[in-house]
Amino acid sequence: MHLLARAERLAARRLQAALEEHDCSLDAWRVLSLLSDGAGHPMTAVAEAAFLPPATLTKLVDHLVDQNLVYRRVDPLDRRRILAHLTPRGETYWRRVDREVRTQWPVLSEGDDDLLRGLLHRLVDTLDGASAESSV
Repeated sequence: MHLLARAERLAARRLQAALEEHDCSLDAWRVLSLLSDGAGHPMTAVAEAAFLPPATLTKLVDHLVDQNLVYRRVDPLDRRRILAHLTPRGETYWRRVDREVRTQWPVLSEGDDDLLRGLLHRLVDTLDGASAESSV
C-alpha cells in the first residue's frame, strides 16, 4: 500500500508540474482526458472518472464552459441526462496539454509499461470484486 501511494503521489506531482504551464488543474485534466474521446459523457460518468463529488464536478465544468473548453447537451437518447463534450477550442487545448504531459512523462520500456498497466488493471478488478463481495 505504501509503495502504491508513493507512486501515485509522485506521478500526481510530476503531472501537476506539466499541467501548471498550461494553467490546467489535475481535476480539469482528468475531465478533459475523458472527454477527449469525442463521445460525450454523462456528468455522473465524468464525476466518477475524475474522482470528484457531483457538486465539485459541476463547478469545475462550469469553469471549463466559461473558458469555452467544454459544452453540455441534453442526451438525445435520455432527455433527463446531460452529456459533456469538448469544444473545438477544448480539443486544441487538450492536444497541446496532452503533448506537454507526454513530453515530460518518464518512459518505461514498452514491456514494463504493458506489464504495469496489466498489473494495475488486475489490482483494480480484484479490489472491485472484493468490494462487491463484501457488500452482499
